[in-house]
Amino acid sequence: MHADTKSVRVWDLPTRIFHWSLVASFATAFLTSESEKLRDIHVIAGYTLAGLIVFRLLWGFIGGGYSRFAEFLPTPRKLIDYLKSLLDGKPQHYVGHNPAGAVAIFLLLGFGLAAAASGWAVYEDVGGHFMEELHEGAANGMMAVVGIHIAGVIVSSWLHRENLVLAMITGWKTRHGRDSVQAKAGFTDLKHSGRN
Repeated sequence: MHADTKSVRVWDLPTRIFHWSLVASFATAFLTSESEKLRDIHVIAGYTLAGLIVFRLLWGFIGGGYSRFAEFLPTPRKLIDYLKSLLDGKPQHYVGHNPAGAVAIFLLLGFGLAAAASGWAVYEDVGGHFMEELHEGAANGMMAVVGIHIAGVIVSSWLHRENLVLAMITGWKTRHGRDSVQAKAGFTDLKHSGRN
């Protein structure tokens, strides 16, 4: 590691466990959705997904640092400024979620809740065809956001020369000495215009 770099703890263990568990439960539910033989697995994966989302909603208020919703609430101004910085070729750098990533997180949570609630209704024969359509639409919406999220992670990793997938595994990111640093609540937050 160069002298001008420093490791910064970004993602706590509960957030990382939630993230990868959500990946596994959603992938399982999505891949088993068309099979009558695998319906029980689909239902278990759906209930698991619902429980994980409830946990994440709570953790967004009581968790620490970058896990809190208050740390990455994507206001329209922040989102517009971030998207402009991308178009200008000088992307703002955030240690935690950037505003576009934050929008993706809230969409994933919303689609996930809608898919879980409508899935329960379908399983209990409540709501008929409308609930079936809502369930399928929410699951497809969630899959679309997952695709955009993955593309965003790849692009952001390239633009900022950092491995975001590894950061979500280890919890650590590397902060470069030339980054603009702002300390908040015991955590380091980078909001830097320009490439790292």
